[in-house]
Formats: sequence, C-alpha cells, structure tokens
Amino acid sequence: MKKRLLGNSDLNITMIGFGAWAIGGGDWQFGWGTQDEADSIAAIQHALDHGINWIDTAAVYGLGHSEKVIAKALKDWSGPKPYLFTKCGMPWNDKREISYSTKATSVRKELEDSLRRLKVDVIDLYQIHWPADDLAETVEGWTELTKLQKEGKIRWIGVSNFSPDELHVIQALSPITSLQPPYSLLRRDIEKDHLPFCQKEKIGVLAYSPMASGLLTGAMTRERIAALPSDDWRRSSPEFKDPKLTRNLLLVDRLRKIGLAHGKSPGEVAIAWALRNPVVTGAIVGARTAKQVDGFIGVGDFTLSPEVIAEIEAA
Repeated sequence: MKKRLLGNSDLNITMIGFGAWAIGGGDWQFGWGTQDEADSIAAIQHALDHGINWIDTAAVYGLGHSEKVIAKALKDWSGPKPYLFTKCGMPWNDKREISYSTKATSVRKELEDSLRRLKVDVIDLYQIHWPADDLAETVEGWTELTKLQKEGKIRWIGVSNFSPDELHVIQALSPITSLQPPYSLLRRDIEKDHLPFCQKEKIGVLAYSPMASGLLTGAMTRERIAALPSDDWRRSSPEFKDPKLTRNLLLVDRLRKIGLAHGKSPGEVAIAWALRNPVVTGAIVGARTAKQVDGFIGVGDFTLSPEVIAEIEAA
C-alpha cells in the first residue's frame, strides 16, 4: 500500500488508516450501537494483514473501550507494530457524562490513562480532539502536549477540528505535526483555508469520515437507516434525514456506477476522491468487521483520473 510522510514527523503512514471510533460500541453519547468485541479485533487484525500501518482512536471512544480493544487486538498480533494515534480533550466522569477540557492537568491525566489502556510506553501521535471555547485554555493544552513530548511520552503532536485561526496561534508556539478534520464529498469546507495553511506549514492532514460516517459506502439504505439502534448517533444527523438523505443517496448511485467501471465499491471511490489532493496525507476509515475492511482496502492501489474526478464533482 502506498505511503506518505506525515507532516514534520518520521511517520511514513499508509494512505488509509484504521478508524476505531465505531468499535467503542454503544451505551455512550456518541456511540454507534452495540459492537461485538471479537468482530472488532478481527477487523483490526484484518486491516493490518492487508498492510494498513496506523490506527486512529480517542480516549472518549466508548469511554476508554476502543483503546482497550486495540490493546487486545495487538496482544496477539505477530506482524509489525502499527503506529497508534489517539486523542485527549473529552474527559468523562463516573456518571459517564462527557465534558470538554484542555486544561494541563486534564491532558496529562488523559495521556496516562491512554498509555495504560493501550498498554504502551509512548503514543506515536497524540492529538487535541477539540479546541476549547477559550483560546487561552487551548494554548494551555497545546503547551502541555509539548511538555509531554519532551518527556518522551509522546512522539508527535497534532490537533483535530481546529479552525484556521487556532492553527495559526498554536503553530507559532510549537510545530503542529498533523490536523485531523472531517473531509468528504459532503463536507468540503477545509479546502478554502485549512488545506492551503497545512500545505504552507508542512502540516500533515488526516481526513476523517471520508465516507461520511457510512453514507457513501453503498451499503446504507433508507431501510437500514430506519433500523439503526437507538444508541447510534447517526439517527439524529441531518445527513441521514430528508431532504439531505435523498440527495446523498443519489450521489451514492453515481459513485456506484463509477466504481463498477473500475471494479471498486462506492466507498472506495469516495475515499480515493478525498485522497486525490496531495495535501491530504491519509484518510481514516472505520470498520466494525473484517468484511467491512474488504469493502475499502482496494483504495490502496486506486487513483482517480482527472476525468473521473470531474464526473464525481459534477454529481
């Protein structure tokens, strides 16, 4: 699988990485419904078998459960150790209530907890999940990350969901290795300011939700959406409801036709589109089963021609 260097780091990552949000399971505020742990482990190992060399997760995914499952999957994994990327900034309390904090003490505690759950001594890429409403608090969290990096507990530091103004401020304090923004055919707003800034500053870009949380996979139907469990956050997403849903499913039909001409799934076409821009270092693609991995792994050797890109964007 093709690889690209991530920002200012020495991490040569595959163009797609395994996204571990959904394997956090249900029974929490941003869950995807009940998830079988054996299926999660099989999905992770299957992705690694096919050459993916990094896993992206966050402490908050399943309130620590995702990180624990990753550790279990890697315990019995005999191949090369993948890079582990995780995030801080969304702590929770004993009542499973999630808050947002980039206070130094909170960031440090979250890191120590993630190291313990992942059963590692160092995190390859540690990211602030969301900036604080108060810019001074965001700066406090970023400053703490640089301290933890100097202490050897983090190799590289990055951010997720930051605005261009926030990127400017913290980049002036210490170099940002990567930005993790949402990016798909349905969410293109980063093209105006984020991507040009990252290109200029040599910041890696890890695009999340390139298949729009499953909408562009080709497997999502009105019936399946209607049957989503009550603890699946997508039930409340406007993209999964009309009038947007009708438009989105029409787009999937176009992606399916394009994919058939190349022996690819609609999801693989959507991912390849997100990766068409060289500023995008890699795409984070989630899977809950090994079969779902098979549905996107072919994008590793798939490049869209300018003509196909034009056809997709015309849709």
